[in-house]
Amino acid sequence: MKPVKFFNSLGRRLQEFEPLEPAHVGLYTCGPTVYDRIHIGNLRTFIFEDILRRTLRFFGYRVTQAMNLTDVEDKIIAAALEAEVDIDAFTAPHVESFFEDLAALRVERVEHYPRATEHVAEMIAMIERLLAAGYAYRADDSVFFRIAADHDYGKLSGIDLDQVRRGQRVQSDEYGKQDARDFVLWKGAKEGEPEWPSPWGPGRPGWHIECSAMSQKYLGKTFDIHCGGVDNLFPHHENEIAQSESANCCPLARYWLHSEHLTVDGEKMSKSLGNCYTLGDLLDRGLPARSIRYLLASVHYRQQLDFTFDKLAEAGRALKRIDDMRFRLAHEAEKDGDSASLDLAADDFENAFAAALADDLNTAAALGAVFTFVHAVNGFIDHGLPHGARARVQAALDRADQVLAVLDAGEWAGSPEAGGGLSDAEIDALVEARSDARASRNFAAADRIRDQLSEAGVVVEDTPDGSRWKRA
Repeated sequence: MKPVKFFNSLGRRLQEFEPLEPAHVGLYTCGPTVYDRIHIGNLRTFIFEDILRRTLRFFGYRVTQAMNLTDVEDKIIAAALEAEVDIDAFTAPHVESFFEDLAALRVERVEHYPRATEHVAEMIAMIERLLAAGYAYRADDSVFFRIAADHDYGKLSGIDLDQVRRGQRVQSDEYGKQDARDFVLWKGAKEGEPEWPSPWGPGRPGWHIECSAMSQKYLGKTFDIHCGGVDNLFPHHENEIAQSESANCCPLARYWLHSEHLTVDGEKMSKSLGNCYTLGDLLDRGLPARSIRYLLASVHYRQQLDFTFDKLAEAGRALKRIDDMRFRLAHEAEKDGDSASLDLAADDFENAFAAALADDLNTAAALGAVFTFVHAVNGFIDHGLPHGARARVQAALDRADQVLAVLDAGEWAGSPEAGGGLSDAEIDALVEARSDARASRNFAAADRIRDQLSEAGVVVEDTPDGSRWKRA
Protein backbone atom coordinates (compact mmCIF):
# COMPACT_ATOMS: atom_id res chain seq x y z
CA MET A 1 0.00 0.00 0.00
CA LYS A 2 1.55 3.29 -1.14
CA PRO A 3 2.46 5.75 1.67
CA VAL A 4 0.05 8.70 1.72
CA LYS A 5 0.78 12.04 3.35
CA PHE A 6 -1.73 14.62 4.59
CA PHE A 7 -1.27 18.07 6.03
CA ASN A 8 -2.54 17.61 9.57
CA SER A 9 -4.06 20.80 11.00
CA LEU A 10 -3.34 19.31 14.42
CA GLY A 11 0.33 20.24 14.61
CA ARG A 12 0.24 22.04 11.23
CA ARG A 13 2.59 19.68 9.43
CA LEU A 14 2.69 17.19 6.57
CA GLN A 15 2.38 13.74 8.09
CA GLU A 16 2.38 10.19 6.77
CA PHE A 17 -1.03 8.61 7.21
CA GLU A 18 -1.30 5.52 9.40
CA PRO A 19 -4.83 4.36 10.24
CA LEU A 20 -5.74 2.93 13.61
CA GLU A 21 -6.91 -0.28 11.97
CA PRO A 22 -4.90 -1.72 9.05
CA ALA A 23 -6.58 -1.08 5.68
CA HIS A 24 -9.63 0.60 7.27
CA VAL A 25 -10.26 4.34 7.71
CA GLY A 26 -12.82 5.99 9.97
CA LEU A 27 -13.70 9.37 8.45
CA TYR A 28 -15.97 12.07 9.88
CA THR A 29 -16.98 15.07 7.79
CA CYS A 30 -19.05 18.03 8.93
CA GLY A 31 -22.23 18.16 6.86
CA PRO A 32 -24.68 20.97 6.15
CA THR A 33 -26.94 22.93 8.44
CA VAL A 34 -30.16 22.34 6.52
CA TYR A 35 -31.87 25.72 6.65
CA ASP A 36 -31.22 26.70 3.02
CA ARG A 37 -29.80 25.29 -0.20
CA ILE A 38 -26.04 24.82 0.02
CA HIS A 39 -23.83 27.14 -2.07
CA ILE A 40 -20.81 26.41 -4.22
CA GLY A 41 -18.44 27.17 -1.33
CA ASN A 42 -20.03 24.31 0.61
CA LEU A 43 -19.84 22.13 -2.50
CA ARG A 44 -16.13 22.79 -2.85
CA THR A 45 -15.64 21.28 0.63
CA PHE A 46 -17.91 18.31 -0.08
CA ILE A 47 -16.06 17.56 -3.34
CA PHE A 48 -12.71 17.74 -1.53
CA GLU A 49 -14.06 15.21 0.99
CA ASP A 50 -15.39 13.04 -1.83
CA ILE A 51 -11.96 13.02 -3.47
CA LEU A 52 -10.37 12.17 -0.12
CA ARG A 53 -12.76 9.24 0.28
CA ARG A 54 -12.15 8.06 -3.29
CA THR A 55 -8.37 8.46 -2.89
CA LEU A 56 -8.30 6.32 0.24
CA ARG A 57 -10.13 3.58 -1.65
CA PHE A 58 -7.82 4.10 -4.67
CA PHE A 59 -4.93 3.17 -2.38
CA GLY A 60 -6.69 0.09 -1.06
CA TYR A 61 -8.36 1.29 2.13
CA ARG A 62 -11.88 0.45 3.19
CA VAL A 63 -13.66 3.61 4.34
CA THR A 64 -16.41 4.09 6.91
CA GLN A 65 -17.60 7.67 6.71
CA ALA A 66 -20.15 9.62 8.71
CA MET A 67 -21.45 13.06 7.71
CA ASN A 68 -23.83 14.80 10.08
CA LEU A 69 -26.94 16.73 9.10
CA THR A 70 -27.54 19.60 11.53
CA ASP A 71 -31.32 19.83 11.62
CA VAL A 72 -31.78 21.82 14.85
CA GLU A 73 -30.02 25.15 15.22
CA ASP A 74 -30.87 28.81 15.82
CA LYS A 75 -31.35 29.72 12.15
CA ILE A 76 -33.48 26.66 11.51
CA ILE A 77 -35.67 27.36 14.52
CA ALA A 78 -36.14 31.03 13.62
CA ALA A 79 -37.01 30.22 10.01
CA ALA A 80 -39.39 27.42 10.99
CA LEU A 81 -41.18 29.70 13.45
CA GLU A 82 -41.51 32.38 10.78
CA ALA A 83 -42.90 29.81 8.32
CA GLU A 84 -45.21 28.44 11.04
CA VAL A 85 -44.10 24.83 10.52
CA ASP A 86 -42.20 22.40 12.71
CA ILE A 87 -38.48 21.94 12.11
CA ASP A 88 -38.91 18.54 10.44
CA ALA A 89 -41.22 20.03 7.81
CA PHE A 90 -38.93 23.02 7.36
CA THR A 91 -35.71 21.04 6.94
CA ALA A 92 -37.09 18.24 4.71
CA PRO A 93 -36.83 20.11 1.35
CA HIS A 94 -33.34 21.35 2.21
CA VAL A 95 -32.16 17.82 3.03
CA GLU A 96 -33.61 16.68 -0.29
CA SER A 97 -31.90 19.47 -2.26
CA PHE A 98 -28.60 18.66 -0.51
CA PHE A 99 -28.65 15.07 -1.74
CA GLU A 100 -29.79 16.19 -5.21
CA ASP A 101 -26.79 18.53 -5.46
CA LEU A 102 -24.38 15.81 -4.35
CA ALA A 103 -25.83 13.39 -6.91
CA ALA A 104 -25.64 15.99 -9.69
CA LEU A 105 -21.90 16.38 -9.03
CA ARG A 106 -21.30 12.62 -8.63
CA VAL A 107 -20.37 12.90 -4.95
CA GLU A 108 -20.60 9.41 -3.50
CA ARG A 109 -23.11 8.61 -0.78
CA VAL A 110 -21.39 7.81 2.52
CA GLU A 111 -22.17 5.09 5.03
CA HIS A 112 -23.90 7.24 7.67
CA TYR A 113 -25.82 10.54 7.60
CA PRO A 114 -26.81 10.98 11.26
CA ARG A 115 -29.27 13.76 12.10
CA ALA A 116 -28.86 15.79 15.24
CA THR A 117 -32.52 15.45 16.23
CA GLU A 118 -32.19 11.65 16.21
CA HIS A 119 -29.18 11.55 18.57
CA VAL A 120 -30.17 13.76 21.49
CA ALA A 121 -29.88 10.84 23.93
CA GLU A 122 -26.20 10.35 23.02
CA MET A 123 -25.57 14.09 23.49
CA ILE A 124 -27.20 14.05 26.93
CA ALA A 125 -25.05 11.07 27.96
CA MET A 126 -21.85 12.90 26.95
CA ILE A 127 -22.92 16.06 28.80
CA GLU A 128 -23.55 13.99 31.93
CA ARG A 129 -19.98 12.64 31.76
CA LEU A 130 -18.61 16.17 31.38
CA LEU A 131 -20.57 17.38 34.41
CA ALA A 132 -19.41 14.44 36.50
CA ALA A 133 -15.76 15.11 35.59
CA GLY A 134 -15.96 18.83 36.37
CA TYR A 135 -15.57 20.02 32.80
CA ALA A 136 -19.10 21.41 32.65
CA TYR A 137 -21.47 23.28 34.94
CA ARG A 138 -25.13 24.12 35.15
CA ALA A 139 -26.45 27.65 34.88
CA ASP A 140 -30.20 27.70 35.44
CA ASP A 141 -31.60 25.22 32.89
CA SER A 142 -28.54 25.33 30.61
CA VAL A 143 -25.18 23.56 30.73
CA PHE A 144 -21.83 25.07 29.68
CA PHE A 145 -18.36 23.68 29.03
CA ARG A 146 -15.72 25.17 31.34
CA ILE A 147 -12.81 26.01 29.03
CA ALA A 148 -10.50 26.88 31.96
CA ALA A 149 -10.65 23.22 33.01
CA ASP A 150 -9.23 22.05 29.68
CA HIS A 151 -5.54 22.88 29.90
CA ASP A 152 -4.68 22.14 26.26
CA TYR A 153 -7.66 23.98 24.78
CA GLY A 154 -6.57 25.67 21.56
CA LYS A 155 -4.14 22.97 20.39
CA LEU A 156 -5.88 22.67 17.00
CA SER A 157 -6.32 26.34 16.13
CA GLY A 158 -3.46 27.80 18.15
CA ILE A 159 -5.79 30.47 19.55
CA ASP A 160 -4.53 32.55 22.48
CA LEU A 161 -7.37 32.48 25.00
CA ASP A 162 -5.85 35.40 26.89
CA GLN A 163 -6.97 37.57 23.99
CA VAL A 164 -10.59 36.66 24.76
CA ARG A 165 -11.55 38.95 27.65
CA ARG A 166 -13.17 37.39 30.67
CA GLY A 167 -16.60 38.79 31.47
CA GLN A 168 -17.17 40.35 28.05
CA ARG A 169 -20.78 40.83 26.98
CA VAL A 170 -22.32 37.61 25.62
CA GLN A 171 -25.47 36.61 23.80
CA SER A 172 -28.75 36.84 25.68
CA ASP A 173 -29.13 33.06 25.97
CA GLU A 174 -25.70 32.75 27.57
CA TYR A 175 -25.93 35.25 30.44
CA GLY A 176 -25.49 32.44 32.94
CA LYS A 177 -21.95 31.65 31.79
CA GLN A 178 -19.21 31.89 34.42
CA ASP A 179 -16.67 32.89 31.76
CA ALA A 180 -17.29 34.56 28.40
CA ARG A 181 -15.04 31.96 26.79
CA ASP A 182 -17.19 29.01 27.85
CA PHE A 183 -19.57 27.48 25.29
CA VAL A 184 -23.02 25.99 25.62
CA LEU A 185 -23.65 22.24 25.71
CA TRP A 186 -27.36 22.35 26.50
CA LYS A 187 -29.76 25.27 26.07
CA GLY A 188 -32.71 25.59 28.40
CA ALA A 189 -36.09 25.64 26.67
CA LYS A 190 -37.59 28.84 25.30
CA GLU A 191 -41.23 29.33 24.53
CA GLY A 192 -42.18 28.23 21.04
CA GLU A 193 -38.88 26.41 20.37
CA PRO A 194 -38.48 22.63 19.97
CA GLU A 195 -37.36 20.91 23.13
CA TRP A 196 -36.31 17.53 24.53
CA PRO A 197 -36.42 16.29 28.14
CA SER A 198 -33.12 16.14 30.01
CA PRO A 199 -31.85 15.80 33.61
CA TRP A 200 -31.55 19.61 33.67
CA GLY A 201 -35.03 20.32 32.36
CA PRO A 202 -36.43 20.62 28.84
CA GLY A 203 -34.21 22.17 26.19
CA ARG A 204 -32.04 21.37 23.19
CA PRO A 205 -28.38 20.60 22.51
CA GLY A 206 -25.77 23.15 21.57
CA TRP A 207 -24.24 22.91 18.11
CA HIS A 208 -20.78 21.60 19.04
CA ILE A 209 -21.94 18.65 21.13
CA GLU A 210 -23.83 17.21 18.16
CA CYS A 211 -20.74 16.19 16.19
CA SER A 212 -18.94 14.83 19.25
CA ALA A 213 -21.81 12.52 20.14
CA MET A 214 -22.52 11.35 16.60
CA SER A 215 -18.91 10.74 15.59
CA GLN A 216 -18.45 8.59 18.70
CA LYS A 217 -21.55 6.54 17.95
CA TYR A 218 -20.59 5.71 14.37
CA LEU A 219 -16.78 5.74 14.47
CA GLY A 220 -15.79 5.23 18.08
CA LYS A 221 -14.16 7.46 20.70
CA THR A 222 -11.04 7.82 18.54
CA PHE A 223 -11.07 7.66 14.75
CA ASP A 224 -8.70 8.45 11.91
CA ILE A 225 -9.67 11.60 10.01
CA HIS A 226 -11.92 14.58 10.72
CA CYS A 227 -12.63 17.04 7.89
CA GLY A 228 -14.39 20.31 7.25
CA GLY A 229 -13.98 23.77 5.85
CA VAL A 230 -11.34 26.04 7.35
CA ASP A 231 -14.15 28.13 8.85
CA ASN A 232 -14.99 25.14 11.09
CA LEU A 233 -11.50 25.00 12.59
CA PHE A 234 -12.38 27.51 15.31
CA PRO A 235 -14.47 27.39 17.33
CA HIS A 236 -16.39 24.32 16.15
CA HIS A 237 -13.62 21.76 15.76
CA GLU A 238 -11.68 23.16 18.71
CA ASN A 239 -14.78 22.74 20.87
CA GLU A 240 -15.38 19.24 19.55
CA ILE A 241 -11.89 18.26 20.68
CA ALA A 242 -12.36 19.86 24.10
CA GLN A 243 -15.64 18.17 24.95
CA SER A 244 -14.89 14.78 23.34
CA GLU A 245 -11.43 14.36 24.85
CA SER A 246 -12.55 15.64 28.25
CA ALA A 247 -15.47 13.20 28.28
CA ASN A 248 -13.58 10.18 26.91
CA CYS A 249 -9.98 10.72 28.12
CA CYS A 250 -8.56 9.85 24.67
CA PRO A 251 -7.89 11.67 21.37
CA LEU A 252 -10.87 12.45 19.15
CA ALA A 253 -9.29 12.29 15.67
CA ARG A 254 -5.69 11.68 14.70
CA TYR A 255 -5.69 13.71 11.47
CA TRP A 256 -7.56 16.96 10.83
CA LEU A 257 -7.95 18.16 7.23
CA HIS A 258 -9.44 21.55 6.33
CA SER A 259 -10.33 22.97 2.92
CA GLU A 260 -9.82 26.64 2.15
CA HIS A 261 -12.46 29.21 1.24
CA LEU A 262 -13.97 29.74 -2.18
CA THR A 263 -14.24 33.29 -3.49
CA VAL A 264 -16.17 34.58 -6.50
CA ASP A 265 -14.43 36.99 -8.87
CA GLY A 266 -11.91 37.71 -6.13
CA GLU A 267 -14.53 38.62 -3.53
CA LYS A 268 -16.06 36.83 -0.58
CA MET A 269 -19.41 35.24 -1.40
CA SER A 270 -22.27 37.38 -0.15
CA LYS A 271 -25.97 37.58 -0.86
CA SER A 272 -25.68 41.37 -0.80
CA LEU A 273 -23.14 41.18 -3.65
CA GLY A 274 -25.33 38.75 -5.59
CA ASN A 275 -22.47 36.26 -5.95
CA CYS A 276 -23.61 33.54 -3.53
CA TYR A 277 -24.38 30.89 -6.14
CA THR A 278 -26.05 27.55 -5.57
CA LEU A 279 -25.62 24.64 -7.94
CA GLY A 280 -29.18 25.24 -9.09
CA ASP A 281 -28.30 28.84 -10.02
CA LEU A 282 -25.49 27.59 -12.27
CA LEU A 283 -27.46 24.72 -13.83
CA ASP A 284 -30.35 27.08 -14.58
CA ARG A 285 -27.90 29.09 -16.69
CA GLY A 286 -27.22 25.97 -18.73
CA LEU A 287 -23.76 25.47 -17.23
CA PRO A 288 -22.59 21.84 -17.18
CA ALA A 289 -22.41 19.99 -13.87
CA ARG A 290 -19.34 18.10 -15.08
CA SER A 291 -17.40 21.34 -15.64
CA ILE A 292 -18.46 22.59 -12.21
CA ARG A 293 -17.08 19.48 -10.51
CA TYR A 294 -13.89 19.77 -12.54
CA LEU A 295 -13.35 23.40 -11.53
CA LEU A 296 -14.10 22.79 -7.85
CA ALA A 297 -11.63 19.89 -7.81
CA SER A 298 -8.91 21.52 -9.91
CA VAL A 299 -7.24 23.59 -7.17
CA HIS A 300 -5.49 22.01 -4.17
CA TYR A 301 -7.92 21.86 -1.27
CA ARG A 302 -5.65 23.94 1.00
CA GLN A 303 -5.52 26.82 -1.50
CA GLN A 304 -8.26 29.37 -2.00
CA LEU A 305 -10.26 28.77 -5.16
CA ASP A 306 -11.54 31.81 -7.02
CA PHE A 307 -14.68 30.90 -8.97
CA THR A 308 -15.29 32.82 -12.19
CA PHE A 309 -17.39 32.05 -15.23
CA ASP A 310 -14.28 32.36 -17.40
CA LYS A 311 -12.62 29.62 -15.36
CA LEU A 312 -15.73 27.50 -15.69
CA ALA A 313 -15.51 27.90 -19.47
CA GLU A 314 -11.83 26.91 -19.30
CA ALA A 315 -12.86 23.80 -17.39
CA GLY A 316 -15.23 22.91 -20.22
CA ARG A 317 -12.48 23.36 -22.79
CA ALA A 318 -10.12 21.18 -20.74
CA LEU A 319 -12.72 18.42 -20.60
CA LYS A 320 -13.27 18.73 -24.34
CA ARG A 321 -9.57 17.97 -24.90
CA ILE A 322 -10.06 14.73 -23.00
CA ASP A 323 -13.29 13.92 -24.83
CA ASP A 324 -11.77 14.59 -28.25
CA MET A 325 -8.85 12.27 -27.51
CA ARG A 326 -11.19 9.54 -26.27
CA PHE A 327 -13.33 9.96 -29.39
CA ARG A 328 -10.28 9.57 -31.63
CA LEU A 329 -9.12 6.60 -29.57
CA ALA A 330 -12.48 4.86 -29.87
CA HIS A 331 -12.59 5.15 -33.66
CA GLU A 332 -8.95 4.70 -34.65
CA ALA A 333 -8.08 1.28 -36.02
CA GLU A 334 -5.29 -0.58 -34.24
CA LYS A 335 -2.33 -1.76 -36.30
CA ASP A 336 0.60 -4.10 -35.98
CA GLY A 337 3.42 -2.52 -34.07
CA ASP A 338 5.40 -2.35 -30.86
CA SER A 339 3.28 -1.21 -27.91
CA ALA A 340 6.21 -0.77 -25.51
CA SER A 341 6.32 3.03 -25.84
CA LEU A 342 2.60 3.40 -25.20
CA ASP A 343 2.75 1.02 -22.25
CA LEU A 344 5.58 3.10 -20.81
CA ALA A 345 3.55 6.30 -21.24
CA ALA A 346 0.59 4.68 -19.47
CA ASP A 347 2.81 3.47 -16.64
CA ASP A 348 4.34 6.95 -16.26
CA PHE A 349 0.86 8.47 -16.11
CA GLU A 350 -0.39 6.03 -13.49
CA ASN A 351 2.71 6.56 -11.34
CA ALA A 352 2.54 10.37 -11.60
CA PHE A 353 -1.19 10.39 -10.88
CA ALA A 354 -0.80 8.20 -7.78
CA ALA A 355 2.18 10.24 -6.54
CA ALA A 356 0.15 13.46 -6.81
CA LEU A 357 -2.72 12.03 -4.80
CA ALA A 358 -0.36 10.61 -2.18
CA ASP A 359 1.10 14.10 -1.76
CA ASP A 360 -1.75 15.56 0.32
CA LEU A 361 -4.41 15.13 -2.41
CA ASN A 362 -2.64 17.31 -4.98
CA THR A 363 -5.47 17.31 -7.53
CA ALA A 364 -3.83 20.04 -9.61
CA ALA A 365 -0.78 17.82 -10.18
CA ALA A 366 -3.03 14.79 -10.77
CA LEU A 367 -4.90 16.65 -13.52
CA GLY A 368 -1.55 17.79 -14.94
CA ALA A 369 -0.61 14.11 -15.28
CA VAL A 370 -3.91 13.46 -17.08
CA PHE A 371 -3.23 16.10 -19.73
CA THR A 372 0.36 14.98 -20.23
CA PHE A 373 -1.06 11.53 -20.96
CA VAL A 374 -3.77 12.92 -23.26
CA HIS A 375 -1.09 14.71 -25.29
CA ALA A 376 1.00 11.53 -25.50
CA VAL A 377 -1.97 9.41 -26.61
CA ASN A 378 -2.86 11.88 -29.35
CA GLY A 379 0.69 11.49 -30.62
CA PHE A 380 0.33 7.70 -30.72
CA ILE A 381 -2.97 8.04 -32.58
CA ASP A 382 -1.29 10.32 -35.13
CA HIS A 383 1.36 7.70 -35.84
CA GLY A 384 -0.77 4.57 -35.53
CA LEU A 385 -2.14 2.72 -32.54
CA PRO A 386 -0.57 -0.66 -31.78
CA HIS A 387 -2.81 -3.59 -30.89
CA GLY A 388 -4.05 -3.41 -27.31
CA ALA A 389 -3.43 0.32 -27.03
CA ARG A 390 -7.11 1.28 -26.78
CA ALA A 391 -7.77 -1.03 -23.84
CA ARG A 392 -4.55 0.04 -22.08
CA VAL A 393 -5.37 3.76 -22.35
CA GLN A 394 -8.98 3.30 -21.33
CA ALA A 395 -7.99 1.22 -18.31
CA ALA A 396 -5.52 3.90 -17.14
CA LEU A 397 -8.10 6.69 -17.51
CA ASP A 398 -10.83 4.64 -15.85
CA ARG A 399 -8.55 3.98 -12.87
CA ALA A 400 -7.86 7.71 -12.51
CA ASP A 401 -11.54 8.49 -12.87
CA GLN A 402 -12.32 6.38 -9.82
CA VAL A 403 -11.00 9.44 -7.97
CA LEU A 404 -11.72 12.41 -10.25
CA ALA A 405 -15.12 11.31 -11.63
CA VAL A 406 -14.94 13.76 -14.55
CA LEU A 407 -12.92 12.01 -17.26
CA ASP A 408 -15.72 9.97 -18.88
CA ALA A 409 -18.46 12.06 -20.49
CA GLY A 410 -20.64 8.97 -20.79
CA GLU A 411 -20.86 8.70 -17.01
CA TRP A 412 -22.57 12.09 -16.92
CA ALA A 413 -25.65 11.03 -18.91
CA GLY A 414 -28.53 13.23 -17.79
CA SER A 415 -26.38 16.23 -16.89
CA PRO A 416 -26.68 19.32 -19.11
CA GLU A 417 -23.74 18.48 -21.36
CA ALA A 418 -23.97 14.70 -21.43
CA GLY A 419 -26.24 13.80 -24.29
CA GLY A 420 -29.51 15.00 -22.77
CA GLY A 421 -29.84 11.91 -20.63
CA LEU A 422 -29.15 9.43 -23.45
CA SER A 423 -26.82 6.60 -22.49
CA ASP A 424 -24.08 5.39 -24.84
CA ALA A 425 -26.16 2.32 -25.69
CA GLU A 426 -29.19 4.47 -26.55
CA ILE A 427 -27.06 6.69 -28.79
CA ASP A 428 -25.54 3.65 -30.50
CA ALA A 429 -29.04 2.33 -31.23
CA LEU A 430 -30.18 5.66 -32.69
CA VAL A 431 -27.07 5.97 -34.86
CA GLU A 432 -27.60 2.42 -36.13
CA ALA A 433 -31.28 3.18 -36.85
CA ARG A 434 -30.23 6.28 -38.78
CA SER A 435 -27.74 4.26 -40.79
CA ASP A 436 -30.45 1.71 -41.61
CA ALA A 437 -32.79 4.51 -42.69
CA ARG A 438 -30.12 5.98 -44.96
CA ALA A 439 -29.38 2.55 -46.44
CA SER A 440 -33.06 2.11 -47.33
CA ARG A 441 -33.12 5.70 -48.69
CA ASN A 442 -35.62 6.83 -46.05
CA PHE A 443 -33.87 10.17 -45.71
CA ALA A 444 -36.75 11.87 -43.87
CA ALA A 445 -36.48 9.29 -41.05
CA ALA A 446 -32.68 9.60 -41.04
CA ASP A 447 -32.96 13.37 -40.71
CA ARG A 448 -35.44 13.10 -37.85
CA ILE A 449 -33.05 10.81 -35.94
CA ARG A 450 -30.14 13.13 -36.61
CA ASP A 451 -32.18 16.08 -35.28
CA GLN A 452 -33.09 14.07 -32.19
CA LEU A 453 -29.43 13.32 -31.54
CA SER A 454 -28.44 16.93 -32.18
CA GLU A 455 -31.00 18.18 -29.65
CA ALA A 456 -29.49 15.75 -27.15
CA GLY A 457 -26.03 17.22 -27.73
CA VAL A 458 -24.72 14.38 -29.91
CA VAL A 459 -22.82 15.05 -33.14
CA VAL A 460 -22.92 12.36 -35.86
CA GLU A 461 -20.11 12.20 -38.42
CA ASP A 462 -20.48 10.17 -41.63
CA THR A 463 -17.20 8.62 -42.81
CA PRO A 464 -16.24 6.10 -45.51
CA ASP A 465 -16.07 3.52 -42.72
CA GLY A 466 -19.57 4.31 -41.45
CA SER A 467 -21.19 6.74 -39.04
CA ARG A 468 -19.63 7.64 -35.73
CA TRP A 469 -20.75 9.96 -32.97
CA LYS A 470 -19.50 12.10 -30.12
CA ARG A 471 -21.04 14.25 -27.45
CA ALA A 472 -20.88 17.94 -28.30
